[in-house]
Amino acid sequence: MQNTTPQSKQVRAHVFISGRVQGVGYRYATVETATQLRLTGWVRNLPDGRVEAVFEGSQEVVDEIIRWCYEGPPAAMVKDVHIEYEQPEGLQGFQVRR
Repeated sequence: MQNTTPQSKQVRAHVFISGRVQGVGYRYATVETATQLRLTGWVRNLPDGRVEAVFEGSQEVVDEIIRWCYEGPPAAMVKDVHIEYEQPEGLQGFQVRR
């Protein structure tokens, strides 16, 4: 049962993932997972080798994708996930940023 009331608490997690997370399909797996979970936001590679992502949605679903971030796609080797909570911006869709 989906709770679609706008009152359900929306959160925004700004996440930085480090480890072997570039060149392993991490961004595209993130888009696929976030889309399946109906989250909005974006993901991109950073020049320092980390992946940066923003997820907006209900607290429980955002928590779910954060748990997924610790695993990532099969070829990834995640060392650390740093999370900062921010005010949601009401993003639409989920995409890879460059």
